[in-house]
Amino acid sequence: MKIKLPYSTQNWTSLVGATIAFISLSMIVFLFVITSLSEQGGTYLGLVVFIILPGFLVFGLILIPVGMFLKVRKDRRKNIEPPKEWPHVNLNDVRHRHAFVIFSIGTCIFLFLTAVGSYEAFHYTESVEFCGKLCHSVMMPEYTAYQGSPHARVACVDCHVGSGANWYVRSKLSGLYQVYAVTLGTVPRPIETPITNLRPARETCEQCHWPQKFYARKLRTERHFLPDEKNSEWDITLTMKIGSNLSALGLQEGIHWHINKDVKIEYKSSDKNREKIPWVRYTNLKTGKVHIYLDENESVNPKDLDTMETRTVDCMDCHNRPSHNYQPPTFFLNTALTAGTIPRELPYVKSKALEILSKDYRTTDTALTVIKNELNKYYKENYPLIYSGKKYLVDQAVKGVQEAFAKNIFPEMKVKWNVYPNNIGHMEFLGCFRCHTDTHKTNEGRLIKKDCNLCHYINAQGPPNKLMVAPVNTYLEFKHPDESSGDAWKEMKCVDCHTGINP
Repeated sequence: MKIKLPYSTQNWTSLVGATIAFISLSMIVFLFVITSLSEQGGTYLGLVVFIILPGFLVFGLILIPVGMFLKVRKDRRKNIEPPKEWPHVNLNDVRHRHAFVIFSIGTCIFLFLTAVGSYEAFHYTESVEFCGKLCHSVMMPEYTAYQGSPHARVACVDCHVGSGANWYVRSKLSGLYQVYAVTLGTVPRPIETPITNLRPARETCEQCHWPQKFYARKLRTERHFLPDEKNSEWDITLTMKIGSNLSALGLQEGIHWHINKDVKIEYKSSDKNREKIPWVRYTNLKTGKVHIYLDENESVNPKDLDTMETRTVDCMDCHNRPSHNYQPPTFFLNTALTAGTIPRELPYVKSKALEILSKDYRTTDTALTVIKNELNKYYKENYPLIYSGKKYLVDQAVKGVQEAFAKNIFPEMKVKWNVYPNNIGHMEFLGCFRCHTDTHKTNEGRLIKKDCNLCHYINAQGPPNKLMVAPVNTYLEFKHPDESSGDAWKEMKCVDCHTGINP
């Protein structure tokens, strides 16, 4: 039976639209079946199947009625068909009947495919693959750091978007600008942290972590290597006072006391990165007592203080790099030396690696080449016997330093450890010392103390063969590995010397 359609469908615009829609639908079905059966695909294939091809399909379908409308209007002007006030459907007319059947069946199929496609498109745009790999060169630093983080099994959207339609829509609108910026090459390098636009931690982080949960004290052991000829090992074991010593005491003391439900800690910062904090307010929610601390070293006009945002301390004020943390060279070299990917027996390997990594490079390939050439040159000139007899150690060191560099430093995006402050700890960044300075005082003389033992105790420290160990229920006073520094370090902040390059 020959299918007859209304005369208005007989135009090139509708024909082109139908052709585009048919080809797009065929390709969607074909690629979807292939990826489903083979369970193989990729970031860009998903983009094609669930976003680009459906766009062409809809465009083609729109062209069909547009062409019909233009055809009718054109014929009316030529008086080919008498004008009608309203279009009508006459099922006794074989042309109308065929068009109605095709439209009805096509609409049902289209709605079904739209439902399936929308569902798949939603999950695709919410996937880690979409977030991390689609704009590969731009997002590579964040995606690489994320894969080595404690949240590597947590989807990006769980932290960056969270639940609810409101934030989902916000994220997609923000994504439109990001697509625009990537397309035109206007993406900032490095990408700025959207501090002011982040969703509150209670709506994201606290879906898994929450203040009422007790977190026991944690024993932490770190292994450091000094930049001397022997790459001397220096170990330190700490008891991190995350919570109280006894679970019954909850958050009455320890690091997580800052989010105790019975107290409220607020602060004002004088810079956009929240690194300078001149004003802190403590409120005891049980007694109603309030204490306001002002930093003696930060002279801020009271009028300026009034214009600053008053922020309540939450998880993100300390855990501000939970998934995208770029380690400084002295740390990632310690890790590589501990793991054995860089051989400890190679003289001055840490010192030489730090020297190489202290320089800025335009591209990753350039940096990897310099690492290889400089390490080979150094050991060939200074340790010829090692270079000739144990060349494999040099090759291993080159590979180890290159791999560590590629996971933490990204020249193309101008990303490295000192770009994004990390507020956990107090070594390369102020962290705890933003408030714990001994200079934040109240009018009554109360201090926010600069006392390391508030957060941790030292259980053991020193080289393995001369390890100093504290007796049970006691702790050691910190001993600086560099004895030549004397006691000067006691009056300084760690960041005054430790830049990420200096060990």
